[in-house]
Amino acid sequence: MATPAPLAGDPGPTLSRRHAAGAVSARGLLFTVLGEFVLPTGGSAWTSAFIETFARLGVEEKAIRQALARTAADGWIRPERHGRRTRWWLTPDGDRLLTEGTERIYAFAGSQREWDGSWLLVLARVPENDRPARHVLRTRLSWAGLGTPAPGVWITTHTERRDEVEEVLRQAGVTDGQVFAAEHQGGGDLSALVAQAWDLPAIEQRYEAFVAEFGSASAPDPLTRVIELVHAWRRFPSLDPGLPARLLPGRWSGARAARLFAARHARWSADAVAQWVRLNQAGR
Repeated sequence: MATPAPLAGDPGPTLSRRHAAGAVSARGLLFTVLGEFVLPTGGSAWTSAFIETFARLGVEEKAIRQALARTAADGWIRPERHGRRTRWWLTPDGDRLLTEGTERIYAFAGSQREWDGSWLLVLARVPENDRPARHVLRTRLSWAGLGTPAPGVWITTHTERRDEVEEVLRQAGVTDGQVFAAEHQGGGDLSALVAQAWDLPAIEQRYEAFVAEFGSASAPDPLTRVIELVHAWRRFPSLDPGLPARLLPGRWSGARAARLFAARHARWSADAVAQWVRLNQAGR
């Protein structure tokens, strides 16, 4: 499927073949292909399969080769030479990364079904000049559904993710962070707090765009359509905190978009996987 957290510079939630994709967007697409096709079909693929697939998406061969090399340098895949050909294998770390991402993305439903009113509250600050640590903290906590209503303060209704949050703090090198289980006892309206932590109107617009993009069940090329579908959907778990219905605005398209994603994926996936397998076998 896709990475469990978004890559820096990854494009927004829709992909159009009408636009050229550079090395950064090619790398984002590569993770989508690795998770959606390579992970469930044996964990390896030939360079030629990637080149043919990405050509259908309007991505130049140079860009996908660069994306493969960068992803290998980061330790998520490894090359295996066969004469002039190369076969790429997922590493154990890559397998774990993609498996965790797949579980989160397919389980994401656009809202939290059950909530007992508890919050997870995190106090964590990183020096302004430590950009790598700030990036880790922001992207990984956002992926875990946390928002920040004030500098150094992060909140989520997903109290079950405490272990994940503590691991993010460790990865970011935050040694003095504090994690609390909390309840709202009074004061201002919770809707104001939610508005400070998350831009729900902007998320709603993205959902509407997703629904419009994939409203038709037609897929002349299921392989590319599934890649576009998954690549678009994989951004939502880091954009949308998955709040319970009582904290969401009355007009909210998250659940409708989640149902559409599931329906389109179920309709197109088998044909897409079959196409991918044929392309990969042709590369032997």
